[in-house]
Amino acid sequence: MTASVEPSLSPLSRTTEGENLLARVSHENPVFDFHGDEPHANSDYQEKLNRLRAAVLGANDGIVSVAATVVGVAGATTSTSAIGIAAAAAVVGGSISMALGEFVSVSSQVDSQHALIEKERHELATDPDSELAELAGLLTQRGLSKHTALQAARELTAKDALGSHLDFELGIDAEDIPSPWTAALASAGAFLLGALLPTLLILLLPVSIRIPATFIGVLVALAITGALGAKWGGSPRYVRAAIRVVVGGGLALAATYLIGMLLGTAIA
Repeated sequence: MTASVEPSLSPLSRTTEGENLLARVSHENPVFDFHGDEPHANSDYQEKLNRLRAAVLGANDGIVSVAATVVGVAGATTSTSAIGIAAAAAVVGGSISMALGEFVSVSSQVDSQHALIEKERHELATDPDSELAELAGLLTQRGLSKHTALQAARELTAKDALGSHLDFELGIDAEDIPSPWTAALASAGAFLLGALLPTLLILLLPVSIRIPATFIGVLVALAITGALGAKWGGSPRYVRAAIRVVVGGGLALAATYLIGMLLGTAIA
């Protein structure tokens, strides 16, 4: 039996292939085969998705918390003025709470990032050799050979030592520090937008249909935000995400409405 022989490239073919590859990634003729429909680590794609998800979550909080408040009050009384006062209090209190929480959270994150940046800057100034070795070690952990990693570390250090260490070592971009004020305003704005739906439904519709209409409108809105959150998070399970949010919101509305009815009956 004749043994099969694996096809192999001749030295000339390998040389030509290598020259073609080098030409494609050379500084004079940079051609990189990035897929345009895929996000990459150095793009703003993930950051934009994070902001969109935060907006959806803020709107979702506004929908559920304000809807639960107004439905609970509506279960206790038919007074539109009383429901309106409760809605206003829920909207204002919820918006301030969301903004304050986001401001404190992002401020803590920014303080931590600034401290890490200063620490890394000090280490580069006082012990550059150890930092170079550390960067080379990080590159070897990503699959580069020791020789290639050291060469790459030297080139990265020569171009932007601080930025390279922040990226590979800490995952921080010194040029992209979030603003606590922007985050706070965005969170409050998303909450306000979400709160508009239940507020308008419960106040503008006739007394006879406003509670069931608010239930339906809120649950539909929650299904939409749940599906959008899943989509922007990269999950294909839109329906499951929507059902999960709808069930949770429905339970919250039912609980507050039942409590409102019981308290209203007891007071009456």
